[in-house]
Amino acid sequence: MHYENSTDFERMLRDYRLTTAEILYHLPDHPRLLQSYVWQELDIAPKFPQLSKFLDFWNRELDGKIHSVKVDYLKLVQAMDYRFGKGEFYIH
Repeated sequence: MHYENSTDFERMLRDYRLTTAEILYHLPDHPRLLQSYVWQELDIAPKFPQLSKFLDFWNRELDGKIHSVKVDYLKLVQAMDYRFGKGEFYIH
């Protein structure tokens, strides 16, 4: 299930995590040199469908051949981060 129109907070509640990928790739004009690119998005571990989609795009459309990808992720919202209120307050 994909939540394209959800807010970031709603996606985090559905276990999306802030995912960062460092992509090392060969420069097209100088293939012996490596360049670094950092990609960051909310994604779902461990399959990372958004990252996979981006890497598929990279391989299909860009000239720099990927050398390696290092991925890290952080769950931003956890059960203890939100809770229900215990009262109501009225403001005039």
